[in-house]
Amino acid sequence: MSNLYSESHRRLQRAFDTERLADRIEERLLSDHIDREDRLFIERMDMFFLATADLAGRPSCSYKGGDPGFVRVLDERTLVFPSYDGNGMYLSIGNVGENSQVGLLFIDFERQRRLRVNGVARVEPAASVDPPYREAQFIVKVTVREVFPNCSRYIHKRKLVERSNSVPSAAGPAPAAEWKRMDWACDVLPAGDPAERENEDAR
Repeated sequence: MSNLYSESHRRLQRAFDTERLADRIEERLLSDHIDREDRLFIERMDMFFLATADLAGRPSCSYKGGDPGFVRVLDERTLVFPSYDGNGMYLSIGNVGENSQVGLLFIDFERQRRLRVNGVARVEPAASVDPPYREAQFIVKVTVREVFPNCSRYIHKRKLVERSNSVPSAAGPAPAAEWKRMDWACDVLPAGDPAERENEDAR
């Protein structure tokens, strides 16, 4: 009895004769917790992709980036990441308020490795972790349900050229997004937004 596959998965597995292989992967590679090797991998990543869906099942996939270690593994069943200033749409994290099921995909493009983490997410205040994340609006805590590696054969090998200077750091406040200075955005920024102050100083 599989906890991972539904009948729609099984139909495809039977059609392409991969049911035995799929069962072996679930048996040998699927875990319900983050082990030491997974933790080391996750905590050296500087980005991941977050999959969510709203109450109607409409999906959203977003990129989340930060300095290495911005995703923290609190224990073998819990990880946490910050939500920094963005475009104010809150599509992914808004979905979490309706449908807490999430999928996280971590990819190391230099070493060509990837790891999938599925679980249940909830939003908590930024100050609820210690040490707190600099400039985080809030944090997202994920209770892990499934952890498993993915085949790496189609990962294109890439090298990091430069990390974004917009990631909050100890060096000082993150710079305001350039697009917030554009005509279509500058008059509708939230009160107290750093770009709003910069726009006023430029007038």
